[in-house]
Amino acid sequence: MKKQVFFILSFIFSFQIYAQNAESTNSLFDDQNPLKVKINYSNKEMNKKTNDSTYITTDLAYMDGSSWKTFEVNLRARGNFRRAKCYFPPIKMKIKKANREGTLFSENKTLKLVLPCLQQKEKNDNVIQELLGYKFYEVFSPYHFKTRELDIEFEEPKGKKTKVYQLKGFLIEDDKKVAKRFDGKVFERYTHPLAMDATTSVRNTFFQYMIGNTDFSVAYQHNGKLLFVDKKIMPLPYDFDMSGLVNASYAVANETLGISSVRERKYRGFKRAQTIIDQVRDEFISKKGRVFEIIESYQDHFELESEYSSVVEYIEEFYKILEDDGAFQKNIVAQLRTK
Repeated sequence: MKKQVFFILSFIFSFQIYAQNAESTNSLFDDQNPLKVKINYSNKEMNKKTNDSTYITTDLAYMDGSSWKTFEVNLRARGNFRRAKCYFPPIKMKIKKANREGTLFSENKTLKLVLPCLQQKEKNDNVIQELLGYKFYEVFSPYHFKTRELDIEFEEPKGKKTKVYQLKGFLIEDDKKVAKRFDGKVFERYTHPLAMDATTSVRNTFFQYMIGNTDFSVAYQHNGKLLFVDKKIMPLPYDFDMSGLVNASYAVANETLGISSVRERKYRGFKRAQTIIDQVRDEFISKKGRVFEIIESYQDHFELESEYSSVVEYIEEFYKILEDDGAFQKNIVAQLRTK
């Protein structure tokens, strides 16, 4: 009998280890070193000839060890504001199974590619600032998108000539991949925020306040998705380029919220039990050290010291509010929404 119990327990343990390994084996995102890639297409063609169902086809090359590996990808521009305003529109990427087999991208049929917006000196630093938003959220919620930084050599044909850009970028995994990690699914219906999981919702709104982002709606899934996991609805945020953390030149403050700059924070969370508010406050304070470790680890990825310093200062301001009872009461508790 003891042998049978031991065998069963051993089998369960082995299966759990196998499942955990199978779940985490996505080599594209497991390695967090910047991935070197080469890609080429016309931004003019991307903006004019692609839509939700129309893609252009090009080759993507990435550094595989000491050599380049190349395969075919299908791309389209995504987003409304950035697509209209940006020289480099953000991209949705689809890769046919036959093309991605045997590559680093083998487990990723669909990806988002974030690029700089405008041709400005801080363009690459803005990308790193937005990427940091994703890295921060990983600290506070298990329900997050995986990302991978890229060093991109982008070739753009311009008539008989070719313009070459050295860009920073990053990849974002598909929302269905996030849902699969939790045996859940993507939830695509309008849902009032108060019907969502309370703790995850408060973590999300604390995070949005932390990075100074007001350009989101969990109810209408604007710059966010919803997951249905364990009979609970979980917000899943993305697209932080309009945040104070990034402070992009094209970012416009939502004046209906009473702010005149995207650097001004405005808490947009709904009223929840004070015990949950206090719990999440404690979580963010306890993980302060980890947040600043992440920031410091990306210092060498910035091209301008001033852009790195702005991140440090902005997050320090957030923690000053969080750690001061009076400031916390005024800026967060007193701002809790009831409608």
